[in-house]
Amino acid sequence: MTLTTLGRRSATTDDSGPAAGGPVRSTRDADALAVASFVLGLVGLLVMNILLGPAAIVMALVALARSTARRGRALLGLALGVADLVVLAFLVTGNGAVGWSFSG
Repeated sequence: MTLTTLGRRSATTDDSGPAAGGPVRSTRDADALAVASFVLGLVGLLVMNILLGPAAIVMALVALARSTARRGRALLGLALGVADLVVLAFLVTGNGAVGWSFSG
């Protein structure tokens, strides 16, 4: 890789290596997605499960598709995202509304 004096890559730079966002960055991104799906799924059990559940599911599936090193965390995020939607379904059928509160 060659750099010009201003820190920009020259036109002859090969963009296929790890510095260009190759396999190393993809694995780190997938790991971050796995952790984010777990956190969103966990928070979604308490608040905003209609938004956070599907977001956790999508992030977990993308992380698994990118072969994350945190496979267990991605699977937990997927399970929690599905649990968010199950909780939402029970609350909607019980209350008849897409909202709930701790008071009776």
